[in-house]
Amino acid sequence: MRILALSALIAVGAVVSGCGQQAGAGPTKLSSQEDSVSYVLGYKMGENLRQQSVPVHPEMMFRGLSAGIAGSVSVMPDSVMQACMMNFQVRMMGIQRQKDSAAQIENRKAGGDFLAGNKKKDGVKTTPSGLQYKVLTEGSGPRPKASSQVTVHYKGTLLDGKQFDSSYDRGQPATFALNQVIAGWTEGVQLMNVGSKYQFWVPGELAYGQRGSPPTIPPNATLVFEVELLSFK
Repeated sequence: MRILALSALIAVGAVVSGCGQQAGAGPTKLSSQEDSVSYVLGYKMGENLRQQSVPVHPEMMFRGLSAGIAGSVSVMPDSVMQACMMNFQVRMMGIQRQKDSAAQIENRKAGGDFLAGNKKKDGVKTTPSGLQYKVLTEGSGPRPKASSQVTVHYKGTLLDGKQFDSSYDRGQPATFALNQVIAGWTEGVQLMNVGSKYQFWVPGELAYGQRGSPPTIPPNATLVFEVELLSFK
């Protein structure tokens, strides 16, 4: 669980270059680097909690923060604070499980509906496992095996077009053992020759399944890949 993850709260990066400037909205005046850093830490903490839908009272957070910085005695002993946070995390994990369960059902249906229509399109082929693919560029020569190590360029998106990964953007192809990736890749790349480029539609059960790959890939998400096989051995 990522609640109050310190690294997420203080990863302010390039904002230091704006220290001492006025905030973009509202009357807040940032007249020193300490003001700016304080504002950024508070803002990022609030943003992080909002994104995770964590129910908190900002006034109580401010009181606790002020007391902790001042070194004042807490209104709760450590043992009570630890028990409070443990109970709270259990509660939040239960809420997240409910959200995940609903997302699993929704994404499975959305993926199934999409694939049912997609398989009727020109050039799209469907394997017995449910993997769909289309040849964009045909290569030549032998094909890799599941035990092969392949080097590829690729990009991956969700059905709505949102990109979650791209070796093109990194400017460097990826090399990996074909039997150590998602099942859709293991099956699909074995269909390819060196120099070929395929588009794959990978059902959730051949991708990251019910767990997904947080935070970028939801549970049971059908994924879309463009893959270019550069070499294998």
